[in-house]
Amino acid sequence: MSQYWESQVYEQPTEAKIKKNASDSMKKDRKRGKENHPVIIQGRKIVKTWWGEAWCGNLERYADYESRLDRGKRYVRTGAVIDLKIQKGKVLARVQGRRKSPYKVEVRISPVSEEQCQAIIERCGNKVENLETLLNGEFTEDLKSIFLEKNGLFPSSREISFQCSCPDWALMCKHVAAVLYGIGARFDENPLLFFELRGIDVSRFVDVALENKVEKMLENADKKSQRIMEKVDFTSLFGVEL
Repeated sequence: MSQYWESQVYEQPTEAKIKKNASDSMKKDRKRGKENHPVIIQGRKIVKTWWGEAWCGNLERYADYESRLDRGKRYVRTGAVIDLKIQKGKVLARVQGRRKSPYKVEVRISPVSEEQCQAIIERCGNKVENLETLLNGEFTEDLKSIFLEKNGLFPSSREISFQCSCPDWALMCKHVAAVLYGIGARFDENPLLFFELRGIDVSRFVDVALENKVEKMLENADKKSQRIMEKVDFTSLFGVEL
């Protein structure tokens, strides 16, 4: 006798199946004039730059994500994320699975508040030198710590929400996990997208940091430095006559 609550067992699709479904979906989209922005991973390493690695590392340190994120690595490496668009406060994506039609995924990230952003800038002190070094991730370790610490630039688990159109009842399905890693891969390509996602005008962020640095320097301009020697007897100090 069939049971109402009879459990259904789903087989994991092979990589070949995912790739074929993804290719078929993108072909159909092209015929309809729809442009996709797939996540393409070269090699086994999903992310390679500081911004990409920091994004993924930040996610992986959350205990409630730890057991679920690994399922997305296989999917993102296989090319299952056939479309991923980053906007202010949210990411819209489509992920290929066992069925022919891709699943729709939405990830929402709470934007950084004005007060939080100002606090981060003040903690940065004189560590932000220019936009180029910021985007390249070529800054000091203590600045990296400021970005990653509590109330820093990177979102906490409470600031991340997501949903997927797939039938998986898990809190985080493999399609969402694949998108989260895909976001990190996007930051490898363009770190500016990180600031857009968090609702930060990166040029303004750097300008204010540099303005604060100059103001701090001017505050100390009239203060005498202990390294300035006044009324020094150079003859006795160096043994020479001037």
